[in-house]
Amino acid sequence: MLREKTQQTLRRGWTTGACATAATKAALTALLTGRFPDPVDIVLPKGERASFALAREERGADWARAGIIKDAGDDPDVTHGALVQATVRLRNNGVVFKAGEGVGTVTRPGLPIAVGEPAINPVPRQMMAQVVADLGTGAEIEISIPGGAALAEKTWNPRLGIVGGLSILGTTGIVNPFSCAAWIASIHRGIDVARAMGLTHVAGCTGSTSEDAVRAHFGLPLEAMLDMGDFAGGVLKYLRLHPVPRLTIGGGFGKISKLAQGAMDLHSGRSQVDFDWLAARVPENLRNTVRNANTAQHVLELAGEALAQQVAEEALGQARAVLGSAPVVADIIITDRAGRIIAHAT
Repeated sequence: MLREKTQQTLRRGWTTGACATAATKAALTALLTGRFPDPVDIVLPKGERASFALAREERGADWARAGIIKDAGDDPDVTHGALVQATVRLRNNGVVFKAGEGVGTVTRPGLPIAVGEPAINPVPRQMMAQVVADLGTGAEIEISIPGGAALAEKTWNPRLGIVGGLSILGTTGIVNPFSCAAWIASIHRGIDVARAMGLTHVAGCTGSTSEDAVRAHFGLPLEAMLDMGDFAGGVLKYLRLHPVPRLTIGGGFGKISKLAQGAMDLHSGRSQVDFDWLAARVPENLRNTVRNANTAQHVLELAGEALAQQVAEEALGQARAVLGSAPVVADIIITDRAGRIIAHAT
């Protein structure tokens, strides 16, 4: 309901993961049937179907390649207009992923993909593997984005140790267009709706993984789930003036660390995890290692869930400071990348 309101103003688009999945399906279908489906349809992680026109079709003796131009909608995405290609070869069973031109390789720990692997994130891997399984075969899938190495210099990939190109990303397959004013307005409307419905508990989460975990943990209705994203301040400041009895904020370790540090906008372009701040909260023998960690996830792997609980408690303190004397009881949940709750401050 709230997402639809936002999208009346700004056009949504598709992630690189969705494009890569559609290209994989088209190329694999061509290998198996001799024909490229155009357009090609795929099922996104939340069950929605999406259709993609092909921009490239090639076949060899034992391979097929399909390409799709990424449409990021009205989001200011550096990969908008890029050609996302999948080159597919048949295998007897299983799926192997390879990084082609313009797709990076992971070289540092702390990311959801192991060192040495192509920078193709878990959900896009699952989407492509499901396509292969649905077609009843095995496959080697090489994803490429011509010109991706240059585009990657405009992203955080070099700092994260992803070398040679871009990452294949996405947890829902959909790019919701970024607009601070429109997004915060949708948060406000969500709170208004919850109050009008008489709901006593709302939740704002940084992404779909934490949203699913929080909703399941408390058994909340869909109307209670605020489309918070990175705008923790937008939720807290509005609730200070328009209270709901209970608020849960959920997110991953990195995002909640930034809230604990006092950031109210958790977007990577406008706030960063302070590794010195994290280092001050771990045993002395770990401090230098934490200061030099690659990512917040790397810090969590080094320091464990006790640090996550401390971060959650300090984030709760920041949230309470913004809420002031408003009659809102807040709590903070941190989830891991699989959606498991690893910290809960109340």
